[in-house]
Amino acid sequence: MSTYPKSAVIREVGLRDGLQSIPVTLPTSRKIEWIQEAYAAGQREIEVGSFVPAKLLPQLADTGEMVAFARTLPGLRVSVLVPNLKGAEKAIESGADLLLVPLSASHAHSLANLRKTPDEVVAEVGRIRAARDAAGSSTLIEGGIGTAFGCTLQGRVEVSEVLRCMQALLDAGCDRVSIADTVGYADPRSVRELFARARAIAGERLWCGHFHDTRGLALANVAAALETGVNRFDATLAGIGGCPHAPGASGNASSEDLAFMLEAMGIATGIDIDALLALRAKVAGWLDGQALHGTLWRAGLPKTFKSAIAA
Repeated sequence: MSTYPKSAVIREVGLRDGLQSIPVTLPTSRKIEWIQEAYAAGQREIEVGSFVPAKLLPQLADTGEMVAFARTLPGLRVSVLVPNLKGAEKAIESGADLLLVPLSASHAHSLANLRKTPDEVVAEVGRIRAARDAAGSSTLIEGGIGTAFGCTLQGRVEVSEVLRCMQALLDAGCDRVSIADTVGYADPRSVRELFARARAIAGERLWCGHFHDTRGLALANVAAALETGVNRFDATLAGIGGCPHAPGASGNASSEDLAFMLEAMGIATGIDIDALLALRAKVAGWLDGQALHGTLWRAGLPKTFKSAIAA
């Protein structure tokens, strides 16, 4: 019989992972409204953007403003993605609670996405850790291991390479590590096996699971990861997102579907699902014509549904 945690955290990454893959550039005012309403719905961890050159991702050019606003909301953990030391310095200066450095276990994807080998990314993490410590900052450093279950460019990615990269990130100074199925190759058995081995190495420092729903298995993969003790997952409102340098990658697990599944399982998320669905409808209007995903918005909550808190 599986044992599941009593609570879980959904880290909303739609404002970064979602918007970076959509040609529409949302006005800063609408992004702020998104953060406000996600917070009002009970979300307490939000990845608000990425410190990358505006010419590369104009959709995320206002990340500094997003961090500044998000930090005014009590109890909200604000995270950003950074690809290198320069981006990390901006993140540290902004006062973000956490910066995530992506590393691809697939060498082919690493070179396409970051123009660095995995080991070069690890070396950059060492420099980021030194800069963080020198600044006396409390910003946490998370190493995010992408393409952990395979890659559309390279094909097979060995489990041993994923675990090697994870240990190297921890040795280089990451406070946390996470594992991502960037292109939706994972299945529940492979997730259970990899996360169990990763937990044996990293313990509580294995911070988060990140599953794309390319082949419809994101929620099943979350359930498998839950069985290993991991209880924090990235998701995007309306399942938007993808990866610019991973052909065939579609969006993440949708935040609203994931919240429903967890609450239905008796796992508290602290999220008002009706409020999250209302926000989804608003964001869908802003992103008219873009591919959106998820099913709860169409089917609605079952009459028998009770949130984990109510239960």
